[in-house]
Amino acid sequence: MSRPISKVAPGWWDYTTLDPIILKEAARLTEKDLRQLARPGFRVVMHDTLEEFYLAEALEYITAWQQATPDNPAGICGPIGPTEQLPLVAQIVNALGLKLHDAHFWGMDEWVEKGRPVPPTHPLSFAKADLDLCFRRIQRKLVMPDIHLHFPTSDLAAYSRSFDAVRCVVMQGGQGEVKHWAFNDPLPRTGKYRQAPPPPQEYRRLRTRIVDLHPMTVIQNARTSGGGNVSLVPLQAASVGPVETWQAEKVSIWHAGVHDNPFGMRLTTLMISKHLADSAVPMSLLADHPDVQFSFYRPAIGTVAAAMH
Repeated sequence: MSRPISKVAPGWWDYTTLDPIILKEAARLTEKDLRQLARPGFRVVMHDTLEEFYLAEALEYITAWQQATPDNPAGICGPIGPTEQLPLVAQIVNALGLKLHDAHFWGMDEWVEKGRPVPPTHPLSFAKADLDLCFRRIQRKLVMPDIHLHFPTSDLAAYSRSFDAVRCVVMQGGQGEVKHWAFNDPLPRTGKYRQAPPPPQEYRRLRTRIVDLHPMTVIQNARTSGGGNVSLVPLQAASVGPVETWQAEKVSIWHAGVHDNPFGMRLTTLMISKHLADSAVPMSLLADHPDVQFSFYRPAIGTVAAAMH
């Protein structure tokens, strides 16, 4: 039986093309149900306040960097969205006097215009946000060398190879409304993918690359980063891929309720827990990663029900 056409963007795959039975099951999940979806290799963690939520997220940077040595450099791959953890990271590093000389950091993604990743001078640059909110706030005697900061802004193949050379302790991320991490968006419904999205094993072969953004992603980023001005948001981005993601020892996704909604958080938790990998919901492919953690801001879990406002 053919799959449904997307209700959001008919020329694309996305979660609205799933079997309606999965969507209904996800919508019914309670907070207790979400906690019980944890299984070996998939942890579900709840935080009651935003303060503890973002502090816990920041501490993942610290614990990753503390493992770095001259003989075994190590680091973390981190997102823009959320960003609230970044100033906390700098504050903790400075307070502890933690020397980061053997530590590394990977930025997950960057906007692309005219076929090239934007420079750090671009007002929406993710690299600029990382530098301004975190690394330029760390004391010079403590901060890592510039060559240990890896951004997908020039040679994407070299960026990808850096995951071979340095241990990535954790890849951190948020979840977009199209259910991506980084900019691993669903693909257009064209060519050999007209009747079905790519098989999970095929999607997982994707490396760091320039991607075309799903319309839902463009609208979301206009809302969160551009005051709703869709015309400001690029239609492409450079993104870390599944190949590099599977090189990370742990994948840690943070759900503050800002970048996705109560239904979306439920859907991917269910699909990862039940091994329902489907590339129309890219986050669900993490069902096959050996160490995944979902961290929730408990009040953002909410409910999925019709309510007029």
